[in-house]
Amino acid sequence: MAGYKILQAEQQGIYVLKFIGEIRLNLCSTLDNLVESITRDPAFKTVVIDLTETEIIDSTTLGLLAKIALAAQKQSHFLPTLISTNPDITRIITSMGFDKIFIIVREPASRIEELEEIPVLKASEQQVRDKVLDAHKVLMGMNSRNREEFKNLVRALECEETG
Repeated sequence: MAGYKILQAEQQGIYVLKFIGEIRLNLCSTLDNLVESITRDPAFKTVVIDLTETEIIDSTTLGLLAKIALAAQKQSHFLPTLISTNPDITRIITSMGFDKIFIIVREPASRIEELEEIPVLKASEQQVRDKVLDAHKVLMGMNSRNREEFKNLVRALECEETG
């Protein structure tokens, strides 16, 4: 069994995503594709992201989550919800400023039904690099702390692109 899984359900424009295990860079194409399809849905209102079974989450994934949160606010003016019962994950998301773009719930959802597993997409090294760069630019745009935190990474990835 793989060490990660993304589950999804949707009803009346409200999407529920559940991340299980280690959610890292290897899922960036899958997650970016999911974000694009959700935000293109004309019925899309908001998203609930359940991190209660997430063991590890990296900054690329956080950037993609910020992207979907910002899209939800723009499209429907609803703040999306993020559920995190792991103190380490909660500390990371609040340090990134997610408390400004998400409603953060620290207790598990009582009932989430009909979640379907999202198939993992294959991506080239260049596609992954592009998604990592985009995700970190989203994080940098959220606040000055993130801008300082990720500026060297973004600069290095941009140099790789041009070099």
